Amino acid sequence: MSLFRNFLNPKSKSDKGQDKEDHSDRSKYMPDVKLPTDERFMLNFKNNGGKFLYCESNEELIETFENIMLENDWYEKEACCFDQNLRDKFSDQNLDFSYSGEAAFFLSTCEYLIANDGSILISSNQIKEKKLKELPYNFVILASTSKLVDAIGEGLRGIKFKNKDRIPSNITTIKNFETNKEGDFMSYGSSTKNLYLLLLEDL
Repeated sequence: MSLFRNFLNPKSKSDKGQDKEDHSDRSKYMPDVKLPTDERFMLNFKNNGGKFLYCESNEELIETFENIMLENDWYEKEACCFDQNLRDKFSDQNLDFSYSGEAAFFLSTCEYLIANDGSILISSNQIKEKKLKELPYNFVILASTSKLVDAIGEGLRGIKFKNKDRIPSNITTIKNFETNKEGDFMSYGSSTKNLYLLLLEDL
């Protein structure tokens, strides 16, 4: 993915200067240059207050997960998780898995990552029939780079295509990851979460 390669191989100052010159030739009436899907998601997600952690391999993902556990002192704590595959994957992490909203954190996958607003699309496949406010304040979401889409409509079509026999219910997005700022009426009534996204490269 282009953004992640940029992080690993940042441009030199001369390269950045060249980019600036290229854009200076554009007329102010020309449409804005559209960022790639991965870059737009990353920027919008971080602007929403999410914590983004990129992993190139499954081994790196496990190591990153362990670091999150240590950072938050979540070892030997309760973890809310409805996904048996995730319970099996992290069975060696000394966690007490439950279905309780009172757990230290919620561990899950997602349906899609929406670039246009930096949100995470989930459904009853991940949260059953629970409302977001009924789940723990802390979220740890695992996703792959193939889950990145431009807009929510693309994600909804993907859900419908993957679940032809039975479309999941309780489809919603999470995009408030920090304490709501005073006067931010757009996020009024939403459920704010402290969210870690572990993104695994699979393309």
